[in-house]
Amino acid sequence: MSGSLAAFFDRPMDEVVADPGLTPALDAVTAGLEAGTIRAASPEPAEDAVACRWQARPWVKSAILAGFRSTPMVAMPGDAFDRAAFPVRVFDRDDEVRLVPGGSAVRRGAHLAPGVVVMPPAYVNVGAFVGERTMIDSHVLVGSCAQIGADVHLAAGAQIGGVLEPPGALPVVVEDGAFVGAQCGIFEGVRVGAGAVLAPGVRLTCSTTIYDLDGETTWRGQVPAGAVVVAGARPARGRFATDRGLALYAPIIVKHRDASTDAATALEEALR
Repeated sequence: MSGSLAAFFDRPMDEVVADPGLTPALDAVTAGLEAGTIRAASPEPAEDAVACRWQARPWVKSAILAGFRSTPMVAMPGDAFDRAAFPVRVFDRDDEVRLVPGGSAVRRGAHLAPGVVVMPPAYVNVGAFVGERTMIDSHVLVGSCAQIGADVHLAAGAQIGGVLEPPGALPVVVEDGAFVGAQCGIFEGVRVGAGAVLAPGVRLTCSTTIYDLDGETTWRGQVPAGAVVVAGARPARGRFATDRGLALYAPIIVKHRDASTDAATALEEALR
């Protein structure tokens, strides 16, 4: 089924929107996204976690964009107005998702696996995938098509960036067991490896250099599995900066977790 849907949406947008089969095809994609059987990106097999690569599925994002383009603005609950294709999702008990009352919203076309907890207020956008038992804390944004693994903790105020255009762009990926601290920001397709720990306030984009004290190397666009990252600083260049003691933001890997160390312990040891 996904193969035929891929062929349907892998065409010029004007042709897709004009096709009388758009509505059932879009409904099928939305249902597949919510079930987790269709994803905007998925990992490719590799010998080790570092070598693993994620592959974007451009046709999935093209389908979402077609939904926005082809449907009218309509009234939504709570005095809101939005495109008819992607209203707020309604859960039932069989979904086994704890959507705690208090102002959160999950858009249609987002997958929340059994055991996910959403604390208010939080927002999960269309195309996002959230794995089993993940905690989405208060004031967290999970952006469009972001891929969040199982047993992840997104602490209060964390911002996980989304991407719809261009369709071939990779979304942000947070792999299984990672801990994303309060007020962290992860954007532009950054991949956070399994079991990694980001201390509060860490901000990452694909152009951000991450300094690895443990491995004596640098990373961009990727946090290696098990790394513990803190918000550090490095001296700014030039006499003016030196005379004034100025420094620039620099995320730093200070250690790596071992199999017996939980995220909270690893973070506490690192900050000491």
